[in-house]
Amino acid sequence: MKRVIFATNNPNKLREVRQMLTDIELVSLSDCGITEDIPETSETIEGNSIQKARYIYDRLSVDCFADDTGLEVDALGGEPGVRSARYAGESKCSEDNITLLLDRLGDNADRRARFRTVITLIWDGREHLFEGIVEGVITHKRHGEGGFGYDSVFMPDGYDITFAQMDAASKNAISHRGRAIAGLVDFLRKAVK
Repeated sequence: MKRVIFATNNPNKLREVRQMLTDIELVSLSDCGITEDIPETSETIEGNSIQKARYIYDRLSVDCFADDTGLEVDALGGEPGVRSARYAGESKCSEDNITLLLDRLGDNADRRARFRTVITLIWDGREHLFEGIVEGVITHKRHGEGGFGYDSVFMPDGYDITFAQMDAASKNAISHRGRAIAGLVDFLRKAVK
C-alpha cells in the first residue's frame, strides 16, 4: 500500500480524509514526529496549502499533501476566508469563530457562502493542486452536533440540514474537502498503478 503524509495534526481532518482514502496508507504529522504548527502566512487559501506541503516535503523529502480551507461569506466581503480557523483569534476556537461570524452577519438577508478547499500534493517532487467548492448559506443559529469548524451553521445548497446534522458519509460525498479529495484520489490511483 502506498504511503503518503497528510500535513496536518488536526484529528478531525485526518479522520475525515482517512474515510475517503481507504486504499492509501495515510500518515499524520504526529506519526512522523512533527508536532509544531506549520507556517500559514499566505494571503490566499492556495498559498497556504502550497506553503504547508512544501514545508513537509523540504523537511522529509517524501510524498505528501496539505490542504487549506476557507469559508467565504458574500455579505462579509469573503470573510473569514483564509483566516477561517483564526477568525476570532489565535486560539482557533470553533465556537468563538461561529459566534463572531453570526454576530457580524446579524439579521443580514444575504447569507450566501461557500467552503473552498485547496489540496497541494507533492508527488515525486512535483506539485499538483486540487480544489473543491461547495455553495450554501449560513444559518441564523447552530444546528447539529456532528462535524467540526463551521459545520453547524453551514447548510449546503439542495439540503435543509447543516453539515453538522449529516452523517460523515453524506457530508464527505458533497463537501468541499470531499470534492478536492476526489481529485487527489483519482490522481493517486492512476499514479500508483
